[in-house]
Amino acid sequence: MNQLPADKTVPISLLSSCFNNTSATYKFYWFLSILEALEKGHHQINKQGLFAGMVANAWYTINYFNLSFGKQDQLQRAIKQILSLENIAIDAKKEHIIAALSTTAQPETIKHLRYFDGEVPYRFLSPWFSSIKGSKQEIYKLSQDFSNDCLYAVNQHEVIINPKWINYLTENSGILKAFCYWHLCIYLQKHNPNVPDIANKLFKKPQRSGLFKQRKEFWDIVIHHNGPVKCIYTDTTLNLNQYAVEHFVPFAFVSHDLIWNLIPADKCFNSSKSDKLPIMHKHFDAYFEVQEVAMKTIFDLSPTNKLLQDYLTILPHLNALNSLNRETLKTRFRENIQPLITIAANNGFEYMKF
Repeated sequence: MNQLPADKTVPISLLSSCFNNTSATYKFYWFLSILEALEKGHHQINKQGLFAGMVANAWYTINYFNLSFGKQDQLQRAIKQILSLENIAIDAKKEHIIAALSTTAQPETIKHLRYFDGEVPYRFLSPWFSSIKGSKQEIYKLSQDFSNDCLYAVNQHEVIINPKWINYLTENSGILKAFCYWHLCIYLQKHNPNVPDIANKLFKKPQRSGLFKQRKEFWDIVIHHNGPVKCIYTDTTLNLNQYAVEHFVPFAFVSHDLIWNLIPADKCFNSSKSDKLPIMHKHFDAYFEVQEVAMKTIFDLSPTNKLLQDYLTILPHLNALNSLNRETLKTRFRENIQPLITIAANNGFEYMKF
């Protein structure tokens, strides 16, 4: 999505140019925060609330998915600091984060939020005042009467949306947010070139899909046919209805539920493992053995099982199960898993400690 909706009453080209040559994420999250405030009917908006909205919109992307915003990005740094200062869960709802940060009395948190006051509100307006080089005070002054049809006026405490822009922003809010997320996705892909599924890591999904299908149509069949399996982490015997289906490489990194990354595990251990990474020299062999038995069992019993299609990430075709020797098959699994774990570790995911 490269273009914003056209309009003859306001200078769309200037708004669009706000996102040219971005070297940090703050413009994306600032604009998203403004749009969300407008959607709630607010036209005079407290700046601390907008900064809280910036943090809330990026919270899950930083703290759960561990995406990098770039070495110089101050929003990422602020979020990491605020996480250690405030009693806010990683998976907290956006509304809760905004409420907590809008009213916080924690001096260090307020300091982190106020940092953006010195950089964000006036810099976003720079396309409307291109002849003024870096003068925050002058841009604040000129914005008061909405000079050059600028998007908003800004003062010490508030952002006041230009009445000329209100209809355009509210009527096109969904398209404008999509435009923003599209360009944010492109920006983040540059800083996370080997991370899968960036687009689905920009916000927290209302509800993750369960793994009922993978349990009932795959692992239950394997265990019913072959008998109990051993948990690769605890060596616990796992019977039907006595196991959890767990992601070998954390969901927070791969962002999918493909069957080659799912294995039965001890229920208690699965809860404690969370999004920790397995240790290849300790866990890969056992992981591969469970997977090998499982996919060959399903292929023999139910060759049309749709979940087998997930293995085409690793295999050239499903018939290769019978034609590849075991070591070649194991190598293919290792070459699929090892890079994911290495990249996840480089992105800040921690290894298991046992």
